[in-house]
Amino acid sequence: MAQDLKALSFATADDSEELARAELYGLLARLWFAPPDEALLQQFRVAVTEAPTPGAFLEAPWQDLVAAMRATTVQAAADEYDALFQGVGKPEVFLYGSYYLAGFLNEKPLVQLRDDLARLGLARDETRGETEDHVAGVFEVMRYLIAGDDVAVCNLEQQRRFFRAHVQPWVEKMGDAVIAHPRADLYAKLAAFTQAFVQVETQGFDLLE
Repeated sequence: MAQDLKALSFATADDSEELARAELYGLLARLWFAPPDEALLQQFRVAVTEAPTPGAFLEAPWQDLVAAMRATTVQAAADEYDALFQGVGKPEVFLYGSYYLAGFLNEKPLVQLRDDLARLGLARDETRGETEDHVAGVFEVMRYLIAGDDVAVCNLEQQRRFFRAHVQPWVEKMGDAVIAHPRADLYAKLAAFTQAFVQVETQGFDLLE
């Protein structure tokens, strides 16, 4: 499988490939944060089936995700999201880094993440109920570090550091948990694409070292 994986080039911030990376992180953040609404489903109905970034490694999981988004409805997606990630009490699948890194919520990994966010000049959006280690939150930080205007913060080295510390160590494990759940359908496809994208990013950062 690894031989089919093509690393992204990490070109300058105005390069189309960098924009594609930022947009993908933003899309993944949106999909993991809440079930899709009708407007987002409509976008997938007209989406191209080619992967949004180069490399055959992303083609099949992207096509599977597009097909699943086209086949679902707002209600079905919301029901699946609630069954997997909401739940009364303990959810079926956790979307928080602390759980996968420490075994519990609100543990040391969250403290470390908050320290790193403070160093980047970022703070929690108080209108959101989720803690900063929600997968949507760390993906949104990656989007900002790629596409933001503050070059002192939004640069390749900061991307690498944040990804290594707060994305790479646990997001694929979360994907495995989603894929293994018998109720997962749409979100199994999202998890598989997320895993593939994280693997591409991992190799891209490996090439920088």
